[in-house]
Amino acid sequence: MAASERALRFAGAAAEEAGAVVTFVTGRELILPIYDTETRERAPEVLHLLAELRAADGVLIASPGYHGSVSGMIKNALDYAEDLRHDERPYLHDRAVGCIAVAHGWQTAVGTLNELRQVVHALRGWPAPLGCAINDAAGVIGSDESDSDAAIVRQLHTVGQQVVEFARLRTRAT
Repeated sequence: MAASERALRFAGAAAEEAGAVVTFVTGRELILPIYDTETRERAPEVLHLLAELRAADGVLIASPGYHGSVSGMIKNALDYAEDLRHDERPYLHDRAVGCIAVAHGWQTAVGTLNELRQVVHALRGWPAPLGCAINDAAGVIGSDESDSDAAIVRQLHTVGQQVVEFARLRTRAT
């Protein structure tokens, strides 16, 4: 399992502890056909992703940083949010979104986090106040929380908790 997925799962565990029902769409489930505006046909994996996004009041997104940017796999998955444009809640409208970027270097980690936040804004989502840019060059994301850097785990927990807190506030307000 990639470090970005492990980081996502740590944040998801905190969201679950805060009372959220968490569903993960990760790894090979995100190897989707390239987003194509000229067809309405969608693979079952895409339909699953779209159903999960429609049902979500909050979303956690973790991307590895490649060559200074969000991974193509994550960006392609986010491009499918365009299929939600005519929904009652289009795109990621009014959803809390926790953004996590993991890379082998600070420059790419921070750049990737900034890009994730920009994409979330463009999709009408609300990025959580804390985003995590993680330089995993030293292996700070272990196989579980107990063998990971404690400060990083606390940050990831905060992101998961903030998404739940905002989602609750938002659903009470509507």
